[in-house]
Order: sequence, then C-alpha cells, then structure tokens
Amino acid sequence: MVADKTSRRRLLRVGGFALATGLAGCGASAPGGDDGASADGASADDVSTDASPYTRVYRDTIDSVLLVRTDDGSGTGFVSDDTHVVTNAHVVGDATAVELRTSEGGWYEGEVVGTDPNSDLAAVAVEGLPSSASPLSFADDPAVIGQEVVAIGNPFDLDGSVTTGVVSGTDRSVPAPTGFNIPDAIQTDAAVNPGNSGGPLVALDGSVVAIINSGGGDNIAFGVSAALARRVLPELIDTGSFEHSFLGAALAPVTPTLAAANDLAEPRGLLVTQVVPDGPSAGVLRGSEPETVDGESVPVGGDVLLSIEGTTTNTAEALGSYLALETDPGDTVSLTVLRDGSEQTVEVELGTRPTETA
Repeated sequence: MVADKTSRRRLLRVGGFALATGLAGCGASAPGGDDGASADGASADDVSTDASPYTRVYRDTIDSVLLVRTDDGSGTGFVSDDTHVVTNAHVVGDATAVELRTSEGGWYEGEVVGTDPNSDLAAVAVEGLPSSASPLSFADDPAVIGQEVVAIGNPFDLDGSVTTGVVSGTDRSVPAPTGFNIPDAIQTDAAVNPGNSGGPLVALDGSVVAIINSGGGDNIAFGVSAALARRVLPELIDTGSFEHSFLGAALAPVTPTLAAANDLAEPRGLLVTQVVPDGPSAGVLRGSEPETVDGESVPVGGDVLLSIEGTTTNTAEALGSYLALETDPGDTVSLTVLRDGSEQTVEVELGTRPTETA
C-alpha cells in the first residue's frame, strides 16, 4: 500500500520522464525501415509480443488488475469473479467503500464485503466493470521453486507496472496484521514496492500463484498462496469473515541444543514451549519450563510434536500450512507427540484463532 502523502510532484516528474521517453521511442524508426516493420512484414510490436512471454502475460491480465484507493492510500487488486475484486486487508483497512480504477482509466465504486486480517485478504463487490476485466483464475497446482512469475500492480501509483522474477521459496510464514503468521506463503525475487500490495503474482500461463502481500528487502517479497486464497475468499464473500483453526500452543523447532537439553536422541519435531490457558490444547499438551543450560535459558520438559494426522511437523511452517489448508475450527485432530521418552497419540479439538495475539 502507498500512502496518499506521497509527493504528487515527484511522481509527475517521474511520469513526465516516462512519457517523454515513450514518445521518443514511438517517433523513432526501426533499423532498416521507416515503419518499424520486420523483414517478413510483421510489426516490431508483434515480434516483441511473440518473443516475450512477459508481454503476453501482461496483455492477457492487465485489464483485470485495478488500482484500489481509500482515504488513507492506495494499493492493487484484481478481478476474482464476475462481481468481486480481491486485495489485501491492509489495503482497505477500516474502509467500507473503495474507489477502483481500471487500466483504461475508468473509475468504479466498490463495497468492502469481507476482510480477514489473519490472511491479509479482502473481498470487494463491484458492478459494471468492462467485459475486458475478466476474472483471473488461481493456479491449480502449487507454485514450484524456480518457476517464472510476473508481479503486476501500481507501485507508487505508477499504473500497471510489471516486474519479473521467479518463485524463490514456498511454504513460508510471514507476519499478518494480527500478530499471527500467514502460512503457506510464496516468496519471490520479483521487485515489490508500496502500492503493489493486493496485486497478482502471475505464472506464465496467466494463472495467479499468489496475492502480493509484502516486500521484505532487496529481491525478497511475499504473497498469500493461491491455495489459501481459494479457501478464504468464498467465505469472505458469503459471510464477511473467515475463521482459522487454532491449536492454542506455542512451539519451537527442536534444534541440536534443545535436543541435548531435553535428552532427546535426535533433533526432530516441534517442542511445545507454552500452552494457552483455557485454549484447545490445555490439559492435552504439556508445555516447557525455562532452565539454564550452559549459561543459556532453554525450554525443557515439554511435549515434542512429531506429526498431525500423520503429516510430519519438523517445522512450524509445515504445521501452520496443514492447519490452514486441511482443517477447520471444531475439527478433532490426532497428534503424535514424544513425551517422557515415548511416542503417544493425543487428540485435540481445534478452536478458532483470535483476531489478534494476546
């Protein structure tokens, strides 16, 4: 998201320079001809389109990517079905209505019908969009590391900007506005700046692999995965909110140091460091107590979570993704834990994640 206090004068200077160079390019002749045609009669524009998959993706999707503006700033969104646009929850904030602008410059009013700060997603209802603003589809298959992607958005109010890159990582865990983490996130090295938030990260086949959420530094940006968006958005549209499963326990990966401190044969699983009082796991899972080992305070004595419903949980990301994509509040799940040196199976009825951390 980019705040409205961004200097309009500076942006106009940037836009004026881009316009000037664009016009200069339009007026120049291609080498070997006066009309920009190639030797076989095809225009330079057609040759470029045929040669660049990024150009094709851009042209296939740009009409469906919109500027999203509120009183507090602006971001990006895209058409997800015939009457709804998806963006980030942090883009719309507390607004109940937003202004939407298409790539062709038309303005439309949208109604915010649902937000979920825990996944940083929001759904906006809008009517009368042009037929060219057709819905973009979410990718059916999970993103793969190394996969080429295109980020389309409005960084610093520069409409319809495109950056390219690859999927740098999958199954990431990134901070949500609530203080919890967004699981199953996608990492990319495509450049992302304020104003890109809520825009699509698109595969070369035109499907959306993630919804841009944040930029974490040079060549590091993150997005909400297509799999999580597919779960959350229908509920936002139908009910205005989404309930995430909640285990009610804090966990830490078992490192060699933690394994030694807890007399474990090998570093594996997640050590339960704390159980939320009166939470879903209270009385079922055992938490740890801090002890000083070799001058360092480490958690000792808690259960070690090895798997959930047979899925190994050596990382917090694996557990978070399973809870987010495979479970609902009220489900009872089987947990395999290591307790007092032996493996045991316990059952927990999942609760609903609070709207913010305690």
